[in-house]
Amino acid sequence: MTRHPRRQRGATLIVSLIMLLLITLMAISSFTLGKSNLQIVGNMQQRQQAFAAAQSAVATVISSIQFTATPTNAVPAPCNGVNNTVCVDANGDGVTDDNVTLTVVCDSIQPIPVIVAFSDPTLQNCVIGYPPDTGVVGATNGNSMCSNSVWDVQASATDTVSGANAVIDQGVGVVVPNTTVCP
Repeated sequence: MTRHPRRQRGATLIVSLIMLLLITLMAISSFTLGKSNLQIVGNMQQRQQAFAAAQSAVATVISSIQFTATPTNAVPAPCNGVNNTVCVDANGDGVTDDNVTLTVVCDSIQPIPVIVAFSDPTLQNCVIGYPPDTGVVGATNGNSMCSNSVWDVQASATDTVSGANAVIDQGVGVVVPNTTVCP
């Protein structure tokens, strides 16, 4: 049997075109996969930036005692005149990158007994004089002039470009005057 070379000439061309098509498909799929991974990493970065903005806003509110006195206006310098909002410029370009909305809620207030106030050096301002039955405000009911309060500070940060959102819920315990009530 003899083979005719004329019949074999087109087979090489077809095989090479199929290989070229397969290599092209692999290149396109790797490009698409790389682009998807880049978008995922970018979204994670935006979410982390929003998380950091929320953490910063919570730290700002907690570091001032203003949130126990006026929880509906806990932010010293609100964003765009809206109470309990913070505008964060993460990269320093003068444009707001994240908007943070804060919610401050008093969960409970519990009076501190005089005996506890006398035994704790950090609570010296809660008692006026010694012994506790003479000259101490609230000595008749056993309470000092201070109360332990528990606050819930929630910050919701949203990235202005991607819409990535991060929510932080932080509990805070603060010693307040015994005249303070949960609003």
